[in-house]
Amino acid sequence: MILLALSGGHILILVIFLVLLFGGKKIPELMSGLGKGMKDFKKAIKDDDEPSSTESPKAAPKTENKKEPLKE
Repeated sequence: MILLALSGGHILILVIFLVLLFGGKKIPELMSGLGKGMKDFKKAIKDDDEPSSTESPKAAPKTENKKEPLKE
């Protein structure tokens, strides 16, 4: 059975790898972008849950499209 737990050593290796890969200046920019994206996503989810005032409570009436039978 494989355990997918990260210990302190694993996290340290990941941090060193990320610093080498992206550089010290790029990591704060990446984390800032990630945080803004998460905030915008949560806001969008929250806005979808609340009914907007422009929506009417009644559904629009459905119209039936009656087609004439094909004449040969």
